Amino acid sequence: MHDKVSLLKKYWGYDNFRPLQEEIIDSILRGDDTLALLPTGGGKSLCYQLTALIKEGICLVVSPLVALMKDQVQQLNNRNIKAACLVSSMNANEVGVVYNHCANNALKLLYVSPERLQQRSFISRLKGMNLSLIAVDEAHCVSQWGYDFRPTYLKIAGIRALFPKVPLLALTATATQSVLDDIKEKLLMRRCCVFCGSFFRSNIAYSVVFEQNKSQCMLNVVRLNDGTGIIYVRNRRQTQEYADILQTIGVKALAYHAGLDAKERDRRQQRWMTNEVRVMVATNAFGMGIDKSDVRWVLHMGIPDSIEAYFQESGRCGRDGLPSKAILVYDDADVERLLKSHEQSFPPPSTIRRVYAAIGNVCRVPIGSGEGMSFDFDISNLAYNYALNINEVYSSCLFLEKEGLLSFPSIEQSTSTLQIIANRNDVYRFQVENYRYGDLLQIVTRLYGGIYTQRANIDEQRIACSSFFDAKEVSQMLSQLHAMKIVEYVPRKTKPQVVFTMARIPESNIILHESNYQQLKDWAMRRIQAMLTYVKNCTECRQTQLLRYFNENMSSECGVCDICTRPKDERALRQEIEETILRLVDGKSWRAGDLLGHLDLLGYSNIDDILEDMMDRGLLRLDSNLYVGKGR
Repeated sequence: MHDKVSLLKKYWGYDNFRPLQEEIIDSILRGDDTLALLPTGGGKSLCYQLTALIKEGICLVVSPLVALMKDQVQQLNNRNIKAACLVSSMNANEVGVVYNHCANNALKLLYVSPERLQQRSFISRLKGMNLSLIAVDEAHCVSQWGYDFRPTYLKIAGIRALFPKVPLLALTATATQSVLDDIKEKLLMRRCCVFCGSFFRSNIAYSVVFEQNKSQCMLNVVRLNDGTGIIYVRNRRQTQEYADILQTIGVKALAYHAGLDAKERDRRQQRWMTNEVRVMVATNAFGMGIDKSDVRWVLHMGIPDSIEAYFQESGRCGRDGLPSKAILVYDDADVERLLKSHEQSFPPPSTIRRVYAAIGNVCRVPIGSGEGMSFDFDISNLAYNYALNINEVYSSCLFLEKEGLLSFPSIEQSTSTLQIIANRNDVYRFQVENYRYGDLLQIVTRLYGGIYTQRANIDEQRIACSSFFDAKEVSQMLSQLHAMKIVEYVPRKTKPQVVFTMARIPESNIILHESNYQQLKDWAMRRIQAMLTYVKNCTECRQTQLLRYFNENMSSECGVCDICTRPKDERALRQEIEETILRLVDGKSWRAGDLLGHLDLLGYSNIDDILEDMMDRGLLRLDSNLYVGKGR
């Protein structure tokens, strides 16, 4: 067996493992299923990459982002570790090369998306591979209690039946105990060893600012903090607005959001990675898998909807261990917006059923029909035409996908398909009489063997490179052959799609498991309340609050957050006011006006935020305009 430390030094240049990395690798080598919770920057990927070098066979890595897969494959190949990924932009020849490498055991790691696991052609190839390990990155996406649940992740467990003796490694950077338990259940993990790293980031100074003029606050942060940074905003429009503001003062900034095409997103990310651009203004679509160690600050212009999301995003600064800052700026509107978004994220069951019926009607799918059929789907038009809130439509679609009624594949997953449906004699006669089409058909049959008997995924650009036609002409000619019933040609989709994963049913028959639905809604609200408590708690060390949420205790304060660095006399005064209020409400209720007046007589003023903070922390409550202590 290869020596772990020697491999670490040879391929990564490190003399020692980071905390828990070696223990995780040893667990996998014993053949145990392993669940690793390593916070951002903890070196999760090395755990399966180094293990893949030790074990015979191929490590299958399931990862949610194409950019992340490509980046890791490039890094591995640069280290002379044989790795590849399968992504939708690859043509059939490129995919075939990867499959040949797998068949010949010429790869150590193969990266795929969870959507790829649903393709029968991939599963048939997978069955012939010698897998050494199944690694599931961003494993919290499999949990309904996670902050980033994705229905496609539920399909991962299906491959375990194909490889019952192959260990599985699930990795995540942020998860509560309930999420960890759900990951183990959903991925059918057995003899599972769980490793949890510390969430403490000693080099990050967390701070929260309440400010109505958020734009000016952003400018102050950028001016006062050197180095590369990320600004997270809540929508696509704001990414461009804030990037424009920064550019007007000479700061090199770019906007980043999911609405940009993949090539443009990659281009902008690369410019930021190489420090050509200093600031990336982005939605939460940016950052997963970013391996940039020298980000000096992360600024949130608003309140994320969970501590998990905030910790993940803010943790993208300071991965090199040097002092860094995580700053959150919010105003009253952000609080109201967050609470409103929760309601829209959990539309009433009647709305979910209405959205399902509307999709069926727009696609003209009769009851009892449509299984496996795909249709163009414009969520904005649906919302407008049926007078529905677009956020509620989006959330309804997620629930319908989770219930297995519909799926919404991304455009990137789409490929063109082709099959010759005329018999060989008819095709021969057609070629003789129509030489231009004949040349095309000859090329197609040469490139895609078996195309007479089964549908093939094709690449128009590859066909064009083997002919005198361009890709557009190839597509047009195949469409004409389709109309003449020589071939059956389905072009690659260029618009968002909806797929009926089962025949359409009457909306009244949709069972949404409403008790579970309510449980999810309540759980999401608890996450929001935890986030609001964090931003409003102005007395307790920021890292103490964050770690407590993940069931980790701190022995002392961090010493660098906005609370810890507040002047001692101000902190002491605040503590004194809290203790006075607790004494006053111990065994006695106070009218709001009387309590404020009494505190004013004692010389304490401007205490509204202290009272609100104490209520958020459960030390005090307001009952029928009476302040009472937590014990009453």
